[in-house]
Amino acid sequence: MTLAGYQIDLVETGRIRLDGGAMFGIVPRPLWERRIEPDERGRIPLAMRCLLLRGHGRTILVDTGVGDKGTDKFNDIYGVDLDHSTLLGSFTALEVGPGDVTDVLFTHLHFDHAGGATQRTQAGDLEVVFPNADLWVGERHWQWAKESPRESASFLAENLDPLGASGRLRLIGDGDEPFPNVALEVVDGHTIGQVLPRVTDGERSVFFPADLVPTAAHVSPLWIMAYDIRPLDTLSEKERLLDRAARENWGVVFEHDPVTAWSRIVDAERGVATFDERPDLPTEM
Repeated sequence: MTLAGYQIDLVETGRIRLDGGAMFGIVPRPLWERRIEPDERGRIPLAMRCLLLRGHGRTILVDTGVGDKGTDKFNDIYGVDLDHSTLLGSFTALEVGPGDVTDVLFTHLHFDHAGGATQRTQAGDLEVVFPNADLWVGERHWQWAKESPRESASFLAENLDPLGASGRLRLIGDGDEPFPNVALEVVDGHTIGQVLPRVTDGERSVFFPADLVPTAAHVSPLWIMAYDIRPLDTLSEKERLLDRAARENWGVVFEHDPVTAWSRIVDAERGVATFDERPDLPTEM
């Protein structure tokens, strides 16, 4: 797809499994398991789908997946499946190399979004995968990730420390928009200062809501993850942004839905709903 001067592609980086009850919060299991079937351990399969924008002299990667640094125990707990796909494998299919990336935009720094930005060398040291890229993180989110004990299990030092030591970390203030034709929506329900990009030419938009709306099932306003630190904020943020998506006919890319990568949003009897669900991007808006 091309929009607003960018070639837009999806980048599959593997699959992960998380507890279905945590992913759907107060929604009863008989309802959510109709949408995504759990395994024998109650975990549901989730994509780690990133966005690649090429245009305006830049190659911008939005999120990076979990990466390949996990121990056997970590990979078992979270059902990490890199046989499905990898970040670098998807890059190869798109004829892109790590050195071509000029910018990495992290929606937030939970391990399944930021882990793929760093890797271990043969000597066991940690390094950033992208040697030429500026690394963009919301300023309030960076401080939260470094200082808050609330989400310490999701913010791993092996992912964060190399970013801070790289000399290429760039902090985004609320209201900043460092990329041409990319609006940044900052939300606080899932985690403080999550940054959500929306590629727009002023009339059409492709929105990447990350963990505000991780799957197509989560478009339903009250389907909110138990992982969210401020669920009532998530509710109001979803209502505000998805109502706008319906009014302005945005396309939405779901980072974690294992089947539906894209849909439009329409008004429905109980708020909003998906329309024109697809496993990949359409060729045009």
